[in-house]
Amino acid sequence: MILSLLVSAAVANAPVARPPDVHALLAGASHAARVHRLEQANLMVARAVSAGASGPELNHAMADLAYASGRYEEALASYDAYLKAAPQDALALEFAGIAALKLGKLERASSLLGQATARPNAGWRAWNALGAVSDLNADWAKADDCYDHAWRLAPKEAGPVNNRGWSLLLRGDWKAALELFEQATALDPKSKRAANNLDLARAALAAELPHREPGESASSWAARLNDAGLAAAILGDKARATAAFTQAVDASGTWYARAANNLEAMGKQ
Repeated sequence: MILSLLVSAAVANAPVARPPDVHALLAGASHAARVHRLEQANLMVARAVSAGASGPELNHAMADLAYASGRYEEALASYDAYLKAAPQDALALEFAGIAALKLGKLERASSLLGQATARPNAGWRAWNALGAVSDLNADWAKADDCYDHAWRLAPKEAGPVNNRGWSLLLRGDWKAALELFEQATALDPKSKRAANNLDLARAALAAELPHREPGESASSWAARLNDAGLAAAILGDKARATAAFTQAVDASGTWYARAANNLEAMGKQ
């Protein structure tokens, strides 16, 4: 009898497990997603859902997780749902705009990024992405303004410098583009995109075609030759463009269709 009473008393006095803090879980999931701890973010979202999470907070966390995972269609849909409740969230507008840009939805991207950059706390990535949208629309004045804003906010980031170089390349100003690509690679020596753009600009302005790098695969060299051919074609150097496309076809271990098509197009000009 005494033992049963002691057991009952112990059970009665045992601490009751607290339900999980849904708000903290979802906030933590968004943070984990943004720093690319995706497994942790997934677990936190799952725990929050099990605890009954719903509404804008859940949409926000799921959008951040989808965006960080590269699932841009899903991310855009979740951001759209969240922004109905929080239309002034500059970071959500930025991520939604970039997701729309990644999906090729330029009008939607322009609208979202325009709203993001209208916020006083807009980040450099929002301005940089809006510059890219402006380039695709051939709105050079707006592109310059966007890249200026992005650079002022993040002068040590390679992205805005590289994008501005590409913008100038699209306008045919290869020499100015080359200088910016050199700056971008100096800021971020590990950036493949900046390095490839620098290589392309150098090939366009150099007297000879790109050489094969030690250990470089045939397909990679063929791709660089094809890019050099495109650059030469834009500059009006038909002979060098034809030579580059021909070498690209010969360099590849398989039939390099893009270079072959470009070579055929050159022959028809």
